[in-house]
Amino acid sequence: MTETPPRPEVLRVALVDDQGLMRAGFRALLDAEDGIEVVGEAADGEQGVALVREQVPDVALIDVQMPVMSGIEATRRIVADPALAAVRVVILTNYGLDEYVFEALRAGASGFLLKDTEPADLLQALEVVARGEALLSPSVTRTLIGEFVARPPDRATPPGLECLTRREREVTALAARGLTNEEIAAHMVISPFTAKTHISRAMTKLGARDRAQLVVFAYESGLVTARGR
Repeated sequence: MTETPPRPEVLRVALVDDQGLMRAGFRALLDAEDGIEVVGEAADGEQGVALVREQVPDVALIDVQMPVMSGIEATRRIVADPALAAVRVVILTNYGLDEYVFEALRAGASGFLLKDTEPADLLQALEVVARGEALLSPSVTRTLIGEFVARPPDRATPPGLECLTRREREVTALAARGLTNEEIAAHMVISPFTAKTHISRAMTKLGARDRAQLVVFAYESGLVTARGR
């Protein structure tokens, strides 16, 4: 079963953004916090991948649109590298739920943040991702679902659905609807711990890095479809 990792004593963060002013702002904010270390900066996706491979941070904050190599391709390469399995990618975007964000989640990002996110929300987001959780609140998940399923799938149905038990399929479907573990537990009349266990087992069987990937899988596999489609 997938265990939730403890929060590192010092949270190591890499910044990847082509805007120097943006990197400077994030660095100033993070450097002022105890328990957070900025391990390096990069100005494009290619440099970002190299930085992550060199430093192996806990979290990489990566801009979605950059020269040389996009944040999406950088995310894909980081996720594909077994040596970087513990690195969590958070996509930075100016535009919210756009096509780039969907592609980044498909590529393996653990979530996304708007660049104008409040400092307190950014710090909380880093804590969430460092614990191995998906940076997708229930409200954001529901919005993501509405947008994500409005377009036809662009690739074949992913394999693996048959490996899930009936209970695991049920919790995966509920998670894809945006329910929290507590809401899933109430719906299924089980404990939150049991709900979390089912989610963890489903993630392990499907090779999902986190809850965000589980949501993407649920829709791409056809386990869940949009209401009204």
